[in-house]
Amino acid sequence: MSWLPDDFVHPVHIPVPGTDLHLRPIRESDTAIDYPAVMGSRERLWEIFGPAWGWPAETMTYEADRVDLLRHEKEIAAHESFNYALLNEDESALLGCVYIDPPERVGADAEISWWVVDELAGGADERALDALVPEWIAVGWPFERPRLVGRDLTWQEWLALPELP
Repeated sequence: MSWLPDDFVHPVHIPVPGTDLHLRPIRESDTAIDYPAVMGSRERLWEIFGPAWGWPAETMTYEADRVDLLRHEKEIAAHESFNYALLNEDESALLGCVYIDPPERVGADAEISWWVVDELAGGADERALDALVPEWIAVGWPFERPRLVGRDLTWQEWLALPELP
């Protein structure tokens, strides 16, 4: 059985209320704006995701990022997992990402996490995204027990949970 209903259609454009930003599924063609966003915020992102995902590596190359985005694009098409890019209005800048993944640990039917670039951290746009994501997941996705990793529990608490078989 899939983690999503067979007839589920994932959203393709999600405005972030009160901002000029929106979410859409990430694509390999976003590498030119993803790579500088990730590497420009790498130290803070490593503090968040490094222990769990080993990402983003200090040595990550543009080509490695392109391959990673291609993997995400294929996973989205197959409804295996989802990576939504946070973009400005004309999509000339990637400003963060939202990940919607099947659970790896017991106690949830989906694991959701997200980040913004350093320049938005702590500001109104990050607060708007923080307000949007839980509501969007509750209303737009077919989950009964989504876990907001890094929000409902810390990444360290998540790592301590038993892995699913």
